Amino acid sequence: MKTILLLAMVTFFTIGLFAQEKFTISGYVRSASDGEDLYGANVFEKESLKGVSTNFYGFYSLTLPKGIYTIKFSSIGYGFKEVEIELDANKTVTVELGTTDQQVKAVVVTRKKADANVDQVQTGVVEIDTRTVKELPMLMGEPDVIKTLQLLPGVQGAGDGNGLYVRGGGPDQNLVLLDNAPVYNTGHLLGFFSVFNADAVKGIKLIKGGIPAQYGGRLSSVLDVKMKEGNMKKYKFSGGIGIISARLTAEGPIVKDKVSFIASGRISYIGLVATEILKNNEDPQLSSLSVPWFYDLNAKLNWKISEKDRVFVSAYTGQDIMNFSNATGTFKVKIPYGNTLATLRWNHLFNSKLFMSTTFVYNNYKASLEGQFGGLSFIYNSGIENFSLKGGLDYYPNDNHDVKFGYDYTFHNFTPGVTSFNTGDTVLESDITSKYGHEVGLYIQDETDIGTRVKINFGVRGSMFANTGPSDRTFYKPTGEIDSVVSKTAGESFATYFGIEPRVNLRVKILEDLSFKAGFNLINQYIHLVSQSTSTLPTEIWVPSTNLVKPEIGLQASGGFFKNWLDNTLETSVEGYYKKMWNQIEYGNHPVSNNNTELEDKFVFGEGESYGAEFLIKKKGGKFNGWIGYTLSETTRTFPDLNDGKKFKSKYDRTHDLSVVLMYSPHKKWKFNATFIYGTGQTTTLPVNYYLTGGENPDIVYEYGEINSHRLPAYHRLDLGINFILLDKDDRYSAINLSVFNAYNSQNPYFFYNETSGDFTKGTFKVTPTQVTLFPILPSISWNFKY
Repeated sequence: MKTILLLAMVTFFTIGLFAQEKFTISGYVRSASDGEDLYGANVFEKESLKGVSTNFYGFYSLTLPKGIYTIKFSSIGYGFKEVEIELDANKTVTVELGTTDQQVKAVVVTRKKADANVDQVQTGVVEIDTRTVKELPMLMGEPDVIKTLQLLPGVQGAGDGNGLYVRGGGPDQNLVLLDNAPVYNTGHLLGFFSVFNADAVKGIKLIKGGIPAQYGGRLSSVLDVKMKEGNMKKYKFSGGIGIISARLTAEGPIVKDKVSFIASGRISYIGLVATEILKNNEDPQLSSLSVPWFYDLNAKLNWKISEKDRVFVSAYTGQDIMNFSNATGTFKVKIPYGNTLATLRWNHLFNSKLFMSTTFVYNNYKASLEGQFGGLSFIYNSGIENFSLKGGLDYYPNDNHDVKFGYDYTFHNFTPGVTSFNTGDTVLESDITSKYGHEVGLYIQDETDIGTRVKINFGVRGSMFANTGPSDRTFYKPTGEIDSVVSKTAGESFATYFGIEPRVNLRVKILEDLSFKAGFNLINQYIHLVSQSTSTLPTEIWVPSTNLVKPEIGLQASGGFFKNWLDNTLETSVEGYYKKMWNQIEYGNHPVSNNNTELEDKFVFGEGESYGAEFLIKKKGGKFNGWIGYTLSETTRTFPDLNDGKKFKSKYDRTHDLSVVLMYSPHKKWKFNATFIYGTGQTTTLPVNYYLTGGENPDIVYEYGEINSHRLPAYHRLDLGINFILLDKDDRYSAINLSVFNAYNSQNPYFFYNETSGDFTKGTFKVTPTQVTLFPILPSISWNFKY
């Protein structure tokens, strides 16, 4: 914590040393059509090109010497406005931008402000808009935020699943936020669709490297998703209907220009319909099947109390329902799981230089596995519940500094896999009890200009985690008998950890449209997801750091060149990274739970390493646009207790990852889209030999080779899409989307299993590895609308 105080003193001393009497223009940039705050809008003075971007809440503050200026306001997807102002005192200017704002009249332009790709200081930042998400080819007609992100360099998916794997990190190493609330499972239908309803989403920002100090607790990335705030001007309806699901969103003013709401719902009905059809099938196996389905709901209230105070209340809940039973009803399984989130946020503007945001967050993720087999029934529950309080201040002392400082506190309640069995006469419950944790973070960072070419964002985060009672920790002997039990009350700690996390981002402008950027961050992760799968399965378990499970530590360094061409319509970048991770967690060789051991006694610990290079070419604007992204990387793990201590390829390793996204609009009513994906096959561990034991009905015993020493065949897929625009006028929109997923019917492997055939008594018995392909060619149609 002393480091944070020292940095604060140095920052404010520097600010005071170079400060001079100046005046500040501040305010908000909003959408003219609905009153939504515009994040990342550019506000700059035309002659000097000195400017700022709006924060996540649309607020800006620009300090300049006394004088007469022309201030330009612009945002991607909107027009721009220019305001001439005599700055002889601090002034407030709030601007609304529309898509039909007039362009600047013909003038002689001597210099042009660089695009954010070159100008911003952070490395590895990606932002996408929801219209792109909706226009790209879709799996079964469902627009998907996560699948769109997987088309970017440095972001890989697990084949047809919906996991998010960033620069060699696991799914738990991504901090996924929906309106500041963490999302612990981002997948619907076992990860094939994401929990984000594109109609309710306002902004999507992914940070792959150089993570700022305001974010903590995850090693690999930050995915910050903001919900829409609700139309302040008029009532609007939007949604879509596809072959598996439907969406409907309503928004509008409760009090015009003062209070607004948005409510959005989504349901996958194919499971409900298919299950009813299968019930009437003559085949008893088919009639007993139940096709999984899901639903989710988003809601938000936006109350503008005054220009200085604003309150937001947002909520999300979603549930997946999966049931299965055999024809006789002797075997039944039910797997419900889902997230519930709620956020209360208060924004306050103290003055033109100081902006505050305070947020209370509730989060609850639950997963269950309920089954019945003969006379035995069982229930398996796992999950995590959080209560959080976050506060942050944005301070703009002058035109060269943007200072952020704040705190966050989270109380964690873990349910790490509690199992109970009921035999009819006896009820057995596992000894695993709830675990608790307190996580605290303090941070300060400053983004400052050093001359006209260099910008630096430097900060530090102090973190603390305490694993506390009330709970018991049972220690077992090798024989399975209890050795001892350690009990802690609510105020006592099993283990407490502290961390100091420096963060630095540097940008050097070589030319107006060419820059070099570098980033470095050190991060501690105190909660962990333990799984043997690369899918977002509901049986995955979140666990805290304890006296045995140490915090994960990640160090990442990255750097690259960013160059724009053709008036900022063509973006190119080359970026390299190196990541080292300590205290990585895997299951040991016997992951099956029982009643004579603690869950964490089954874990083994090691190190991880990932490095690679990312290449991006992106065309913006005009009739033809899109991007090509390519990643060359390697990701390895080293565990003393696995693979004889030898280094092995991680299950997240992808040597080559290529994505091509093409969008062509020859006419205002037609948009053609295509995406092509190629990726090195996933690593896996396969048997290298087998033998039979047990006489007339032998069992097969497999001998496995080194961990992840084999690869599945390469994954490649072409998706095609056509959007026919029925209406796009006066904020009204209607379009038909035709998509073909896996257009040339690539037989991509989902997993392999060992198929047996022949008779071992006749010497014809053999075991054949057999590939399972999940998705063949799949055409779909959907309708998206906004009125």
